[in-house]
Amino acid sequence: MDSRNIKLILIDGERWWGGAVFDGTSMPYGKETFNRNLDPNETGNQSSPILISNKGRFIWSEDPFAFYFKDNFLTVKSKKGDIDFGEGHKNLQEVFKFVKDKYFAPKGLLPEELLFTAPQYNTWIELIYDQEQDKILEYAQAIIDNNMPTGVFMIDDNWQEDYGVWSFHPGRFSYPKLMVNKLHKLGFKVMLWICPFISADSVTYRELRDLNLLYMNGNKPHMVEWWNGYSAVLDLTNEKAVEWFDSQLQGLIKNYGIDGFKFDAGDPSFYTLPNQEGITTVQEDQCLAYAKIGTKYKLNEYRACWKMAGEPLVQRLQDKTHSWEKAGLASLIPNALAQGLMGYAFGCPDMIGGGEYLSFLANSSKLDQELFVRYAQCSALFPMMQFSAAPWRVLDEKHSGYCIEAANLHKEFGSYILEVAKQSAKTGEPILRHMAYAFPNNGYEEITSQFMLGENLLVAPVVQKGSYEKTIHFPEGTWQGDDGSIEIGSCTKTVAAPLSRLPWYRKIN
Repeated sequence: MDSRNIKLILIDGERWWGGAVFDGTSMPYGKETFNRNLDPNETGNQSSPILISNKGRFIWSEDPFAFYFKDNFLTVKSKKGDIDFGEGHKNLQEVFKFVKDKYFAPKGLLPEELLFTAPQYNTWIELIYDQEQDKILEYAQAIIDNNMPTGVFMIDDNWQEDYGVWSFHPGRFSYPKLMVNKLHKLGFKVMLWICPFISADSVTYRELRDLNLLYMNGNKPHMVEWWNGYSAVLDLTNEKAVEWFDSQLQGLIKNYGIDGFKFDAGDPSFYTLPNQEGITTVQEDQCLAYAKIGTKYKLNEYRACWKMAGEPLVQRLQDKTHSWEKAGLASLIPNALAQGLMGYAFGCPDMIGGGEYLSFLANSSKLDQELFVRYAQCSALFPMMQFSAAPWRVLDEKHSGYCIEAANLHKEFGSYILEVAKQSAKTGEPILRHMAYAFPNNGYEEITSQFMLGENLLVAPVVQKGSYEKTIHFPEGTWQGDDGSIEIGSCTKTVAAPLSRLPWYRKIN
């Protein structure tokens, strides 16, 4: 077998997972035609050179590859490195455990515990680019006034003077250290949005250029087009560039009392050059180097990541739309299941309601209150949950109340979630688990609308508009529901799920 080109005939009933988290809505693979090229990953979310199947087979490479499912065959091709193929394991759970131990063994470390035990609050939707000291404090106080639990508070883009000039903008923040102290006293830990981009018309750019710390396109710094325009980008495979970036972060911790960072961007696609000839680094190397910086900070978050499974990094799902479709709510569970099966255990859904701020402007005709509530419920028993649009501003009292209930439910389960997370840090197993992983060889491969949180909690959110019931697959055992009901598995049952209810069941034997 060619070590860079592998073609497998699929076993009857074989299903596969892996590649890119964004493709979770297409997983499991094997039933239909599908292809993905990871060289580079263009999806803007986590990816990894791994494929695993419910029949105990796996594909791994240290380098990116392309793969294709067509006509009952799996074809894998790599331009850069050898491909490992293995088989002989009994099921999905067994092959995952083998692969993670061999290729991305857990480090035994956990991100900040508060991320699991309480909701997170991001200022993006409420303030957009109008990040100002007084408005940030108003938002934080409103969280408390509306009976929501305090937790991690994320100050998003435009708190800084410029991209690469990582100090609070003096025109918008008169006393940033006092602001952070106030947030701490209110009960929050504080994160700042950060990115590897450098504004090209800044003094910082000229200094970094002269020190050869920027990613180059030939003899000039590479100018990348991203969602905020054009910028240069740090070459994070250069140790001195990493030292410079880390010094900026340490300065924010020392000078202002910041607790951690939301590491945005870093997508491999941002490092794609018109002509790669003569370039010694590749896009994935930059993405990998960016993620390694976060391992120094217990309070962290990433959206784009390459081959960093097993590390104590928070992995947020790619930005979602305010919709019921696959670009929105319908993708949360399938993509989170993909995260777990690729070794990214510490997953976080996108902002509740989606990150599409236009839907949350005053008098927006796009806002769907039912959708917002189901987003909150779906996120409530994920390892983490994150608000940005304020429920009390965009929803009426009834719908806002359901979201507040979801936030408090997460807090109520905080100790359980944290215990599962601590075990995951040691074992590398997913926190949020696919039914086919938790109960192998039971025909659960195609179930992507419910999940297990750890070993004992079955969660079945409603993710369809206008639906007030939920069909749930109960594995063998006795299950006690949130409503006090008892279900004896294995069976499939449709239960009532009014807008006020997130169905969940605890295994009691």
